[in-house]
Order: sequence, then C-alpha cells, then structure tokens
Amino acid sequence: MDVFTIFSVIGTIAFAVSGAIVAMEEEYDILGVYVLGLVTAFGGGVVRNLLIGIPVTTLWSQGMLLKTAVIAMTIAFILPVKWIKRWRRSEAFFDAIGLSAFAIQGALYATGKHPLSAVIVAAMLTGIGGGMIRDVLAGRKPLVLREEIYAVWAMAAGAAVGLGWFTTPLELLVLFVIVIVFRMLSVHYKWRLPRRSLKLALAQSVHAEEAQTVKAAGKEKEGE
Repeated sequence: MDVFTIFSVIGTIAFAVSGAIVAMEEEYDILGVYVLGLVTAFGGGVVRNLLIGIPVTTLWSQGMLLKTAVIAMTIAFILPVKWIKRWRRSEAFFDAIGLSAFAIQGALYATGKHPLSAVIVAAMLTGIGGGMIRDVLAGRKPLVLREEIYAVWAMAAGAAVGLGWFTTPLELLVLFVIVIVFRMLSVHYKWRLPRRSLKLALAQSVHAEEAQTVKAAGKEKEGE
C-alpha cells in the first residue's frame, strides 16, 4: 500500500464518519446517513476531478474506498451514544486528519500534470469540498468559510507539495502531521482570517438613523 492510498483511506474514514454524525444530528434516516457520509468523503474529490480534467467516473473504480466508507458509516450508526459523544469532543481532531490527508492526496493528484495554482486549488477542494457540500445538504452554513482558519492549511499543503518541498513518503507523512498540528492550533487559539460583518454595520447604521430621526422629532416639538 503506497502513501497515496494510505492518505486516501485515512481521509475517507474521517470524513465519512463526520458526514454520518452530522446526518444523525439532523435526524436523517439511515439512507440519509449513507448519502451524507458518501458526499462528505467523495464530494471534494469529484469537484477536484471536474476542475483538473480527470474523468468523474474514476470514482466507481475506487471500490475499496467506497467499501471502507460504508463500513465506517455503519459502525458510526450503531455506536452507543456515549461513544459518539466522545467522537464529538474529538471531532475537530478527526476533521483535521481528514483535511490533511485529502489536501495532500489532492495535491498529489495534480502535481506534475498541472501548474502550481491548479495543485493548490486541487488540494483545497479535495480537503474542504466534501465538508461544504455536507453542510449545504444539512441546511447549515459551511463551517469551513466562517470558523477558525481551515482552507488555508489545505492550500498551504498543496503549495508545499506542488513546490516539491515534500516528495518522499516520510516527508509527506511529516507534512501530514504539520497540517494537523496547525489546524488544531487554529482551533485552540481561535485563529481567524480578517472578516467584515455587513450585518452588524447595517444594523448599527439603521439604529443611528432611527436615533437621528427621534432626535429631530424632539427638536421639532421643542420648537413648537
């Protein structure tokens, strides 16, 4: 089993279970659990393949990974609630494992066949694409776009692989650990990218306008 396969298996298990648990949180039936789990595990790879020109039908040749995902989701479905609670407490860690594994896997797919920009995009989409589709199907705002720094670490992993800084299996394993560590640091210290909230700004603007209107009305009454 080569390093590429290892990363694929790790990412598939982590994301399949993540999708299954989200489905159970939203009270989906067992079919919904399997659908959401498969989308989370393979959605990013399908989007990546579309963008870098790999036939989407290659998904059906990944029989081993599909079986692995189904087994992982089945186990998650029958686990006692207390075990699922333990998973939830460690969810960020397992999610970081999936992000790191799939980002490196996506970068390896594109390296040597496409320019650096495509390698970075392939890493990012493989790492976060499934999670975004999962959140949309579950009726949630995509966490990867509003929580702690997430997609940036996938892009960084793609850049490192695309630039040839990590090539051997051992080096890729080191990169795998580095991405996990930085993702967990961003969760622990709540590192966030700069953001601008128009909702808050507009609310403050409306409040200011209302205050000015009330003040102007008061002055008119005093003038009378």
